[in-house]
Amino acid sequence: MPSIKPVSVLKNYQAVLSEVTVGNPVYLTENGHSKYAIVDLNEYEGIQASMKLLSELAEAEQEVADGATLVSQEDITIEFGLT
Repeated sequence: MPSIKPVSVLKNYQAVLSEVTVGNPVYLTENGHSKYAIVDLNEYEGIQASMKLLSELAEAEQEVADGATLVSQEDITIEFGLT
């Protein structure tokens, strides 16, 4: 169940931060409207890494769609010294 609180609760920020865990962000409202989310730092970094990977995958898919030549397994083996 999401924790939704008005931004004014930050006057007692320690109590709010104690509720934040991985998978359990605290959402803050301002004037009755959703405005902020406080997330665990490990979760935030994971989200950022996922977004970067998805962006790189989308870029690679676009390159393939634009006719980029795929690299053969043999080329990868040679490039990275794999046997």
